[in-house]
Amino acid sequence: MTFAFPVSKPFLAARELEYVSEAVTSGWISSQGPFVPRFEQAFAAYNGSAFGVACSSGTAALTLALRALNVGPGDEVIVPEFTMVASAWAVTYMGATPVFVDCGDDLNIDVRRIEEKITPRTRVIMPVHIYGRRCDMDAIMNIAYEYNLRVVEDSAEAHGVRPVGDIACFSLFANKIITSGEGGVCLTDDAHLAAQMAHLRGMAFSREHNFLHKKLAYNFRMTNLQAGVALAQTENLDEILARRAKVEAGYDAGLTGIDGITLLPRRDVLWMYDLLAQRRDELREHLARHGIETRLFFKPMSRQPMYHDPVWPTLNAHRYAEAGLYLPTYTDLSESDQDTIIARVREFYS
Repeated sequence: MTFAFPVSKPFLAARELEYVSEAVTSGWISSQGPFVPRFEQAFAAYNGSAFGVACSSGTAALTLALRALNVGPGDEVIVPEFTMVASAWAVTYMGATPVFVDCGDDLNIDVRRIEEKITPRTRVIMPVHIYGRRCDMDAIMNIAYEYNLRVVEDSAEAHGVRPVGDIACFSLFANKIITSGEGGVCLTDDAHLAAQMAHLRGMAFSREHNFLHKKLAYNFRMTNLQAGVALAQTENLDEILARRAKVEAGYDAGLTGIDGITLLPRRDVLWMYDLLAQRRDELREHLARHGIETRLFFKPMSRQPMYHDPVWPTLNAHRYAEAGLYLPTYTDLSESDQDTIIARVREFYS
């Protein structure tokens, strides 16, 4: 079904075409091209980080981060219940065990419940900045300090939220705040971790490049073509965030006071405009008939078949998953487009 108002679309309004054309005409289309380090440096600098390591996806970024921290079988990683399943998968790829913590009313990990899940096998806390809301990183970093744990921030939905953990991992999928089509990037202030992640993403070739590989590694490289797009997006990130903040303000103003809609706390950066809706599925059908696409919330990790725990129906993460959806959220969503979407929501509840 084609929607007049899709839930997301990329904003390619800067130098993306120029940079991709330059990559093509120069012949540098692989991961060896100059746009890869240019993007890494620009994105790291924007976020106040020392090092950036570009890779093939946000999931790859999380995998590289955990591997660089030497997470493996027998280890545990604290992961939110309310997140996209890739957060937990990265832990499972390492042979480690994700230990899930329920969400609070802002959908982020409930920091009050983290300590009770820590065991002698816990190695890492992985907060996820859900839909662009920054987790309580002061509390998380204090817990990590007290228990000598590492922190890997899943920032897939939070470009513009400045990292404070050991490693922050961003997705550059087409529906994210900035994109390279497919891609990811890790940020860190630790030179050793950055070097390890760069080494692991490129199949762990030795300096001699003699096809003797001393460790299991990955082909998680980003191409020069993708990096050209990512660099242009990074150069335009301030404008993108400002435009998206206006989208958030427009929805806040237009949806306030509707009996049946519960607005959620404001976001530090807007990835998706999320809300709680009575008769949610009927609302989605109504909006779809008028060309407006919506998406459901994440389901609890404990409801996922591979992580199934019968406790999932009692979780906040489940309660919100059953009532939540997000509306079309993209950088060039106009005021008139928003007015149309808001009017259809109000029409349903009238």
